[in-house]
Amino acid sequence: MPLPDAIDPQACETMIEVRAGVDALDRELVALLAIRFGYMRAAARIKDARTAVRDEARKQSVIAAAVAEGEARGLPGDVIADIWERLVEGSIAYEFAEWDRIRD
Repeated sequence: MPLPDAIDPQACETMIEVRAGVDALDRELVALLAIRFGYMRAAARIKDARTAVRDEARKQSVIAAAVAEGEARGLPGDVIADIWERLVEGSIAYEFAEWDRIRD
C-alpha cells in the first residue's frame, strides 16, 4: 500500500528516504490506532458489565491472529506477539477507563 509522502521501501536509496517513509508510516499507524481505540470506546459503551471488559480468550485469539498474519508476511512472530500484547493490554486499560467514565 503506497503511503503519501513516501516511496516504496525497495526503492529507497538514502537514509533520508528511509526516514521519510518511516515517518509517513508512523502517521498512518497512529491514524489506524485512533480507529482501533474508537472500537474500544464502542465496546465500553456496549458492554453492560465492567467484568466483561477483560476477556482473556479474546485477547489470546487477537494476539494469535496477529502473529499468524505477521508470520505469513515474513515478520518475526515473537516481535508481533510482544507488540500485540502491549497493544491489547493498553486497549483493555483504555476500555476500562472509558467504561468508568461513561458510567460516572
